[in-house]
Amino acid sequence: MAVASAAPGSLFCKQLLFSLLVLILFCDACQKISLQVPSHLQAETLVGKVNLKECLQSASLILSSDPDFRILEDGSVYTTHDLVLPSQRKSFSISLSDSEKQEQKEIEIVLEAREKKVLKKRHTKDTVLKRSKRRWAPIPCSLMENSLGPFPQHVQQVQSDAAQNYTIFYSISGPGVDKEPFNLFFINKDSGDIFCTRSIDREQYQEFPLYAYATTADGYAPEYPLPLLFKVEDDNDNAPYFENKVTIFNVPENCRIGTSVGKVTAIDLDEPDTLHTRLKFKILQQIPDHPKHFSIHPDTGVITTTSLLLDREKCDTYQLIMEVRDMGGQHFGLFNTGTITISLEDENDNAPYFTETSYFAEVEENRIDVEILRMKVHDLDLQNTAHSKAVYTILRGNENGNFKISTDPKTNEAVLCVVKPLNYEVNRQIVLQIGVVNEAQFSSAPNSKSPTMCTTTVTVKVKDRDEGPECQPPVKVIQSKDGFPAGQELLGYKAFDPETRSGEGLRYKKIKDEDGWFEINEETGNLKTVKVLDRESKFVKNDQYNVSVVAADADGRSCTGTLVILLEDDNDHAPQIDKDVTICQHTQDFAVLTPMDADGPENGPPFQFILDNSVSKRWTLGTKDGKTATLRAKQDLDYDYYEVPITIKDRAGFGEKHILSVRVCDCTTPSDCRMTGKARERDAKLANVILGKWAVLAMVLGSALLLCVLFTCFCVTAKRTVKKCFPDDVAQQNLIVSNTEGPGEEVMDANIRLPTQTSNICDTSMSVGTLGGQGVKTQQSFEMIKGGYTLDSSKGGGHQTLQSVKGAGQAVTDTSRYAYTDWHSFTQPRLGEESIRGHTLIKN
Repeated sequence: MAVASAAPGSLFCKQLLFSLLVLILFCDACQKISLQVPSHLQAETLVGKVNLKECLQSASLILSSDPDFRILEDGSVYTTHDLVLPSQRKSFSISLSDSEKQEQKEIEIVLEAREKKVLKKRHTKDTVLKRSKRRWAPIPCSLMENSLGPFPQHVQQVQSDAAQNYTIFYSISGPGVDKEPFNLFFINKDSGDIFCTRSIDREQYQEFPLYAYATTADGYAPEYPLPLLFKVEDDNDNAPYFENKVTIFNVPENCRIGTSVGKVTAIDLDEPDTLHTRLKFKILQQIPDHPKHFSIHPDTGVITTTSLLLDREKCDTYQLIMEVRDMGGQHFGLFNTGTITISLEDENDNAPYFTETSYFAEVEENRIDVEILRMKVHDLDLQNTAHSKAVYTILRGNENGNFKISTDPKTNEAVLCVVKPLNYEVNRQIVLQIGVVNEAQFSSAPNSKSPTMCTTTVTVKVKDRDEGPECQPPVKVIQSKDGFPAGQELLGYKAFDPETRSGEGLRYKKIKDEDGWFEINEETGNLKTVKVLDRESKFVKNDQYNVSVVAADADGRSCTGTLVILLEDDNDHAPQIDKDVTICQHTQDFAVLTPMDADGPENGPPFQFILDNSVSKRWTLGTKDGKTATLRAKQDLDYDYYEVPITIKDRAGFGEKHILSVRVCDCTTPSDCRMTGKARERDAKLANVILGKWAVLAMVLGSALLLCVLFTCFCVTAKRTVKKCFPDDVAQQNLIVSNTEGPGEEVMDANIRLPTQTSNICDTSMSVGTLGGQGVKTQQSFEMIKGGYTLDSSKGGGHQTLQSVKGAGQAVTDTSRYAYTDWHSFTQPRLGEESIRGHTLIKN
């Protein structure tokens, strides 16, 4: 730092000017403050710091007049977003309010983008000094944790090059100054020396980011805020400790050497990746301590087994006293201890065994579902687990299934029960061999053999008692032929008394006979057929028909037996076939015939198919496997129904003739054929109609009524004899005067139609209707109606009318009739002789 010389008078002037400057700043503290900033400011950038307390001691409300800036309580000014100063200058004001004292003051802030230097006036005699510019930049600095002082302890000094031209005051802000922890650092505002007031805990504060400010007395900031970072160097003041206070690991017993038990972890609050946090683990003690079963990796903390002798039945829990030490395990490192508990998991390495080598029990004959014995076992494995729960098995002596053994879930005892009645007369004593194992599979220890099943013997004595009849065997089979006639006797079911080995005094009763084929003799038990035995009945299953019988003694004790009648098949059913057959001539010109035979296999296929000679010229019938046949036309046939007679026989030669109704159709599949046989079926039904007595009576009455009607018509016609006859040419030559022109032969309905018979119309044979031939000829007549002309021709029920009416739509009011002479005299002068091609001309 350069030293400058000056006269004593000049020094006095400087002191006077400084005092005046301080006075001016004090008076105008709330007037105006200038800050030098870059022309472009980024968001959340610290612009400067204003001493708000010099303007208003206690401000409860701080507001900025410009939303581009926000003001903190300590007077720090920050931008709210990116900002470019217009015209290299920007100003705004800070409003301070004290709600208690009702005071309000305002500070004007001026931001200048250009560096503005105010040079003090030099005396003309002053020597111009030149010096190199010092950097306003952070200097690396660190603090020692748990420093012993003395305090305050000098940390660092900051200086600004602007001190050459201004009187600079220094200040700092940040954690440790105006934020937690408060008052840890302070700065000499004149010299820029920063001090620490007390020791620091690195585990609480690893570093302190501060800002240093250089301002003039009037608030002008010639320098940007200087960021300072004070790092706290770690001191090994924290001993490592185990992460979990209580740690429990599980490992199976009899495990192999090197089996991983678990991993312990420890925590050290000192600075990571340093010697202060390099930890080492060690087992200090094992409880019980002999033999040694475990070891630990010093760096990873993984615990493994070192022995094959871990036996849960001898010791189920071990405790390890552990130590963890920092500084790489060196003796001067800090350490802590902890306890690890290792529990051995049970394995099924101990077989269960009976408490006794043999047992004895008694039971009365014919008793069932009765408990006769309980047996206990011991197992050294963990109780109430699959490793100790017993499973019992009867190994020998229960070939008839009379006994059942189970496990009591509460006591783990063996429970022996009788589930099928015992017979004293057959076996008075039974010896059972029973074995026991665990639910879980046996797990042997290393280098050991699997144990054998533990067994014991149980002697069961059967006690005699008076009992009822026995039905032995429970099911008896007899044979009979299919079609066995009714009224025949069959050997029935026989029961006996086990005491006398005789069936005397027993009474039999039938309790099941589904189709009612038999009746039973109560004394002998023999059966008598009441129906013909039919193997093809729906009640016969697998050629067997069952009848259940009850045999009872005089005391009401009974037994039940089943008699199975095995029916031998009789060839009494011919092969049957579906008689409706469809052939799609253009896609599949044949039909497959598949007959069915209700008889057994010995009277079933292979079938013999025989085509009737009457249709052999048109059809062919072939077979391949004896179960089906193929019907095929020798040539293309018309789409119609055909009857094809064939004969089908089974392997024994029994068969019958079938008339197939073959439908030849134009289709793709038989289901697509739309040709129906309704008309054919209707004709067939009509041909087969059989008239009842009421139908015959109705036909007789109808015939009589018809004769009556015909006789009446004959009588009426005979009375009306035609006396005046028409000339022969009246049908072809008469013309009728009318206002309507007659139509030609193209018109369907003519106005006048006359009879055209060539015979004489006066012939009396034409006056009487006759029955016969293809039609009925009836009386013909002509009538004239007053006011109009009407020609009636009754022939075969027909009626034609020609009407001339005066005026359009004039109704006929007079219905009086005239004779033919009047008609002829009226029409004859008006008739013409002209006739063209059979047309009738009507002249106006």
